[in-house]
Amino acid sequence: MCDSLEDKFVKFLITIFQDEDGIFIAECPSIPGCVSQGKTEEEATQNIQEAIKECLEVRAEKGMPLTVTTREVEVSV
Repeated sequence: MCDSLEDKFVKFLITIFQDEDGIFIAECPSIPGCVSQGKTEEEATQNIQEAIKECLEVRAEKGMPLTVTTREVEVSV
């Protein structure tokens, strides 16, 4: 691993949905508890990017795994 998390770029999948109050909620499924929000989708996207950086820093400081495994499954609906 590099000395600083700022030394490289990593892509993360995020989810964004609008809640009952009209606020956009953004989450990063591969980082437990990494959630942010915004008044627009764009603001929520910017905010989750900052939240991801902060979550990764905290997890690194605590010696926790930076991410968890995410998978895609197929479900009949």
